[in-house]
Amino acid sequence: MLSKILKNTFIGAIGACILSTSVLAADFPSKDIRLIVPWPAGGGADAISRKISNIAEQELPKSIYVENIGGAVTATGLMQMTRSRPDGHTVGVLTYDSVITLPRGKMVPGYSLEKMQPIARITREADAIVVSKHSGFNSFEELINAAKENPNSVRIGVAPKGSGPYLAVRRLEKQTGVTFNVITYPGSSSAEAEALLSGELDAAISSLGDFSGIIGSGDAKGVVELSIEQNPSFPSVPPVSTYGYHLETGSFILLAAPKNTPKESIAVLESAFKKAFESEEFQTWVATVGVTPSWLGSTDVQAWINDLQTSTFKVMDDLNL
Repeated sequence: MLSKILKNTFIGAIGACILSTSVLAADFPSKDIRLIVPWPAGGGADAISRKISNIAEQELPKSIYVENIGGAVTATGLMQMTRSRPDGHTVGVLTYDSVITLPRGKMVPGYSLEKMQPIARITREADAIVVSKHSGFNSFEELINAAKENPNSVRIGVAPKGSGPYLAVRRLEKQTGVTFNVITYPGSSSAEAEALLSGELDAAISSLGDFSGIIGSGDAKGVVELSIEQNPSFPSVPPVSTYGYHLETGSFILLAAPKNTPKESIAVLESAFKKAFESEEFQTWVATVGVTPSWLGSTDVQAWINDLQTSTFKVMDDLNL
C-alpha cells in the first residue's frame, strides 16, 4: 500500500511539473526577454541583433532588451545564456566563433552547443578585404602585387587564430603565393576599423557590413569580397572569383535558447523573429549595411550547423590548424 501511495505521489508530482511547464509556456512571455549579444557594442553583429529585436518585440506583449556580454571569444555571454532558466526569456546570439572557433579549439571548459536550442538563422554575409585610404591601394591586384614584391610588409588585420577571417587570409596566401603581415584583433570588428582609420593597418578582413561606416565616409574601400557571387549592395566590390580564385568564407547570425526550453516558447520566439525578418523595415535596412538576409527556422538550422562544422573543420585540418 505504501509503495502504491509513493508511486502515485511520484506520478502526480511529474504530472504537476509537466502541467506547470505547459502553463508557463502558454503564458510566454510573462516578462521582458533578455537578448545576450556576446561582443562589445558597436560591431555589425550587434547592430543586426538590435535592429531585428526592436522589430520582433512589436509582435510580443513584452519587450526584448539587448545585453552586451563580451569575453572568451563569445563564450562568456553564451555560457550565461545556457545557465539561465530554460523558459525562453533568455536568448543568445551566435556567430562563426560560437559555432566553429570555440568547439574546434575546446577553448573554454563547459562551453558546448549541446547546451543550446537553435531558434533560427537570420543572416549570412561573406567576408571581404577592405583597405585603408592611408595604404595607397585601390584594388585587390595592387594589394597582392605589393605583398609579392615585399613579403610580410602588407599589414592585414583579422580576428584571432581559428576564426573565419584568419582561415581566409591563410587560404588566400596559399592560393596567391604571398605572405602578409597578419595582425589579429580580439573582439568585434570595431577594433580593426579603428586601426584602418589610424593607418595601423593597410587592410582588414571582415564583412563589408562591418565596415560600412568607414567605407561610406571614404576612409576605407572594399576591394574584393570572398565569394563567388556579386553583392548587390556593393556593386563596385568584385567577388574574388573574378580573379580566378575559389575562396568563400563569411559569418552569420544565429539565435539560440538554453537547452530544454519548451517548444511552445521556441515557437513564439521563432514566429516573432520571422515576422521581423520578413518586414519591409528589416529587409530595407539590412540591404543598406550590405548583409544578406538568410532565414532558416528551428527545424533546419541544426542540420546546417552540423554541415558547416564538418566542412570547416576539414579546411582547418588541411591547413594544420
